[in-house]
Amino acid sequence: MTTQTIPVGEPGRWMATYRDGLLNDTMPFWFPRSIDTTHGGFLHCLDRDGTVLDTDKSVWAQGRMTWMLLTIYNTVEKRPEWLEWARRGLDFIDTHCFDRDGRMFFQVTREGQPVRKRRYAYSESFAAIAHAAYARATGSDRSAERAHQLFDCFTRVNFEPGQMEPKFTDTRPMIGMAPRMITVVTAQELRDCLGSDPKLDGWIDRCIDEIRRWFIKPDIRCVMESVGPAGEIIDHFDGRTLNPGHAIEGAWFIMREGRHRGDHALVRLGLDMLDWMWERGWDTEQGGIYYFRDVYGKPVQEYWHDMKFWWPHNETIIATLMAWTLTGDARYERMHRQVHDWSYAHFPDPVHGEWFGYLHREGRVSVPLKGNLWKSCFHHPRMQWYGWRLLEGYNSGGSENLNG
Repeated sequence: MTTQTIPVGEPGRWMATYRDGLLNDTMPFWFPRSIDTTHGGFLHCLDRDGTVLDTDKSVWAQGRMTWMLLTIYNTVEKRPEWLEWARRGLDFIDTHCFDRDGRMFFQVTREGQPVRKRRYAYSESFAAIAHAAYARATGSDRSAERAHQLFDCFTRVNFEPGQMEPKFTDTRPMIGMAPRMITVVTAQELRDCLGSDPKLDGWIDRCIDEIRRWFIKPDIRCVMESVGPAGEIIDHFDGRTLNPGHAIEGAWFIMREGRHRGDHALVRLGLDMLDWMWERGWDTEQGGIYYFRDVYGKPVQEYWHDMKFWWPHNETIIATLMAWTLTGDARYERMHRQVHDWSYAHFPDPVHGEWFGYLHREGRVSVPLKGNLWKSCFHHPRMQWYGWRLLEGYNSGGSENLNG
């Protein structure tokens, strides 16, 4: 592992926090205790101290945790145990997580028996990036081919009419931003691991264009979560509900693409998304990012709307840091400091390590578990790893100012 000189001041504090937290706190919390040495894959439904609360396995988590292990193997240090644990995760996925139709399950038992299969195809996207990262680590042609096959399955189910069973009737059709932003980041990961491909660039272009045309509303400074088929706002609970953390996550995916291409317009699009959803999502009274908001400021139907979940804060930490390193704008440095300081004052567990996942509005812990079917070794370590990388680039002069 190469040793980087840490920049002075706030960037140095942040870089040390992300690097040391990833290597000395987060990864040791999850590994090797989450390795299922009996049945393969990962046990990730963990209590505060790491004891197992439930032996069922999220297929999302199997793909995400495999990708995380391989990503730090590929970019930080080639520790043999990281590669071996990832191989076990990939073997479990390939052996137990596919239905007969080629689609993937969402939840399986410890042994790999299917429990739940969702209409969405997100399990496929996470398995795709896991295979791509394994191909990068080992040179496996099979995993490279499998990554593309799973990406094709993911896009087919999410975008070809008739492939996905509708969630609602056709009385009030709606489309979501989520499949589009996940397509962007999945294609980016495949490109990083497997090399440039016109197919991947084409999907990125299409999905960013659809996000821009249908979900981004400059007149009201907002990024919608769901809209009508022509991008119209649906004035009902579901149509009005915003997820600021999700939109901010999408913002850094688009900024990342702008940085990759040297495209000022894409960076500006991501910055606008961040600015507008920070305005709507930041809790000016208690601090932190709200989970849900209403586009018109009306009451939200979900009772957890004002809770503070771990992952929107992870995504906002990345987005604000990326905005600052790309533009040099002090306003983004202040935003990053706000979300970093609030998050690190409330989410970390000083006794057993890692982060709590679910806080009440004021920052009080709601439930002390560290893992469930949605929370695993992914959003938090990805933030630590990516924040560390961004600050390495900042320190070496590698972050070009793309804001014009």
